[in-house]
Amino acid sequence: MVMKSSSRGTSYGFASIVKPDIMAPGSLILGVWNPNISVAGIRSNMSLYSDYYILSGTSPATVHVAGVTALLKATHPNWSPAALRSAIVTTANLFDNSYNRILDGKSYRKANPLAMGLGLINPNKALDPGLIYDATSHDYVNLLCSYLNSKQISEITRSNNYSCANPSKNLNYPSFILLYGNSKPKVRNFERIVTNAGKDSTRYKVVVKTPKNIVVVVRPEILVFERKNEKISYNVTSQYTGGEYKRVSSRKIVWVEENGEHTVRNPIVVSPCIGG
Repeated sequence: MVMKSSSRGTSYGFASIVKPDIMAPGSLILGVWNPNISVAGIRSNMSLYSDYYILSGTSPATVHVAGVTALLKATHPNWSPAALRSAIVTTANLFDNSYNRILDGKSYRKANPLAMGLGLINPNKALDPGLIYDATSHDYVNLLCSYLNSKQISEITRSNNYSCANPSKNLNYPSFILLYGNSKPKVRNFERIVTNAGKDSTRYKVVVKTPKNIVVVVRPEILVFERKNEKISYNVTSQYTGGEYKRVSSRKIVWVEENGEHTVRNPIVVSPCIGG
């Protein structure tokens, strides 16, 4: 279950990207503790100390993700930070340890990606994700350029090497979001590039499951890879058809390997406009 106090997405500054990315164990986690810092008190004159303490919140959750990322980097030393993130999020679980759908602690209904990201981190699956969504520093700068001017980009990057000639909100991210509102277009096109992180000579077929208030078309429907590390692009066209106003809805686009060994899940979220 997503804790009631957990932050919800998406980002007001970059609403065109689904956030958060992932959820990890963060409720009542037993961990090591500084023995010089009190963990509790008795009355007003006695403090208790321990080498261990039970914590809840972002701090214990991020430690889990950092540890998994370190293991992934050791296994795949050539992967970029974006590739590592992609492997973690596209292989996440939608179900908890009792095999039920993960719930939102605020509503006790099924959690959507703006509460849990793409799901609960699954270290073993992340080691072998099948496909990855990679991105370079230039891709992130192009994203920033779609919100900021060249002077601001120079201040952030501390460099004059970026001209903002190709600003784009279409970051190569393993998720999709369509924002609707009076000033927002009802159709949005996405381009994604996936890298084959699996075996040579393999095929993936797309399975699209969409909310009732959106029509989604993916082209091509089949990705054919001849070798490992090969990159192939695909396009997604999404159209908001109305209904369920002021509600967040979500389903998914899934790439399924023909032998069933890998499935690469990418959520698609339909949300009222909440930012840029």
